[in-house]
Amino acid sequence: MRIALFTETFLPKVDGIVTRLSHTVDHLQRMGDQVLIFSPDGGLRDYKGAKIYGVPGFPLPLYPELKLALPRPSIRQALEEFQPDLIHLVNPAVLGLGGLYYAKSLDVPLVASYHTHLPKYLEHYGLGMLEGLLWELLKAGHNQAQLNLCTSTAMQYELTSHGIERVEVWQKGVDTELFQPILASRAVRSHLSQGHPDSPILLYVGRLSAEKEIDRIKPVLQAIPNARLALVGDGPYRQDLEKHFADTPTYFVGYLTGRDLATAFASADAFIFPSRTETLGLVLLEAMAAGCPVIAANAGGIPDIVTDGVNGYLFDPADDDGAIVATQRLLANQRERDILRQNARREAEKWGWAAATRQLQSFYQSILAPSLSRAA
Repeated sequence: MRIALFTETFLPKVDGIVTRLSHTVDHLQRMGDQVLIFSPDGGLRDYKGAKIYGVPGFPLPLYPELKLALPRPSIRQALEEFQPDLIHLVNPAVLGLGGLYYAKSLDVPLVASYHTHLPKYLEHYGLGMLEGLLWELLKAGHNQAQLNLCTSTAMQYELTSHGIERVEVWQKGVDTELFQPILASRAVRSHLSQGHPDSPILLYVGRLSAEKEIDRIKPVLQAIPNARLALVGDGPYRQDLEKHFADTPTYFVGYLTGRDLATAFASADAFIFPSRTETLGLVLLEAMAAGCPVIAANAGGIPDIVTDGVNGYLFDPADDDGAIVATQRLLANQRERDILRQNARREAEKWGWAAATRQLQSFYQSILAPSLSRAA
């Protein structure tokens, strides 16, 4: 298959969407497919054998880490030369609308996938009154596709309840060779805790942005005075968070990738994730693969990954003390924590990227079959 992939974000940016896409592109190419990536220009021209067509863009005002890349006529020429069997729009917004237009004008089958729960993000940026309008725009765009993919059963229900049609779940994936419990390191514990390796270490990994609700971790630190917090990642909310956590033992680590990130997961006592807007929470699966017990909000796609009391703890996000109680319970019992670590690793081992990519291929083939029948 020849797949043209339109995405609003790609390497060198680091986030859950890019992680999924980079592994997917790698495995599609390995399996004999050809991929052409259209994304905001990040300086890369190819990845794992796939060519990247970088489109110049400008930073998003509320979120400068993201670039808005406007469609341009040269995209059509690149598509005509590539002759894709299908076009896949990832989180279609601005560049994705160009992909939608060219799919229709060139009569190429279209797949769209939903990864970021944008309507719920709006309230964190003072734009909650626009949620209804955004759902209408999302519905209008996604319903142009022959197939819509999302990353959890909760998101499948959310999309279909708002009128988006033909929605299937694209299964989760994680690199279980990179993320492993064996990487646990006392030296890394000392680094994450700024010289206090024997203290309980709570870890957060992800964007430092308002919708992640990282500020809600502070009461947990206040309730467990000897605990230390390490925040891995960066984003537009960092300065606000530095002020918010100024009187707590919190270390802003910055970005970590690859083995460094895997070692951080394996070395922490708990991964804490208060966000209520996750479509999946891929980072949770990485934590679990590394044997790091998870404490997370019982919301969005998270219950698809975490089974309360089995491979982590879920708390009611409406309960102000929920995260505190769950964290205290986890840290109080070493034997129970070890069981959670083992169960978390076993759960992660079920979800490799190769299997997730084979499932994606089958989705692609399901919408190509009618096209091939008409051509015959």
